[in-house]
Amino acid sequence: MANLISLFRVILAMYLLIMLGYETTPLFYKMAIVLTLAVILLDAFDGWVARKFNEASKIGSIIDILGDRIVENAYWIAFCAYGWVPVWIPLVVMTRSFVTDTLRGIAFADGCTAFGEDSMVQSKIGKFLTSSRFSRAVYGGAKVFAFVTVIACHIPAWEAPHWLAVIKDISVYLTVIFCVLRALPVVSAGQKYLVNEKK
Repeated sequence: MANLISLFRVILAMYLLIMLGYETTPLFYKMAIVLTLAVILLDAFDGWVARKFNEASKIGSIIDILGDRIVENAYWIAFCAYGWVPVWIPLVVMTRSFVTDTLRGIAFADGCTAFGEDSMVQSKIGKFLTSSRFSRAVYGGAKVFAFVTVIACHIPAWEAPHWLAVIKDISVYLTVIFCVLRALPVVSAGQKYLVNEKK
């Protein structure tokens, strides 16, 4: 069930982002704002379902991260394609995704997971940044706020007020900065796996 929720949110995100390139009605954009909120909230819901119905597993955590990556990167790429954010933003976010997920893949082969007791990140600060519910909630909230304000600033036949554009820019930059900060513990912990691979 949890994996199906992950799949559904990916499909919903793809549908919304593709349609934003074709639909020019303000109503669709407003609907896209609401459904974007749902897409991000479903990320928390699939984890709750996995725990509630005892479906939590190492493979499930990988599918969860995979869904997160697809959704996150798809939004930034689509926004860039529509000219709503500069190209460096999806480049930074995608590079972060490739680096962290590659290191997590190497660690997974060694029996470690991204989260939980077997997490590859063992430091308290690292665990707080990468896997604590607080950090994940803050990052999810930051993405929601960034994605929603980007869409809101481009509703057809409506000129977004200056204050909203400023909030949009700040939320986008802070989200990207937090994205990179959350990757640092994974990069730090992943170095030992790269050293072991060389041996």
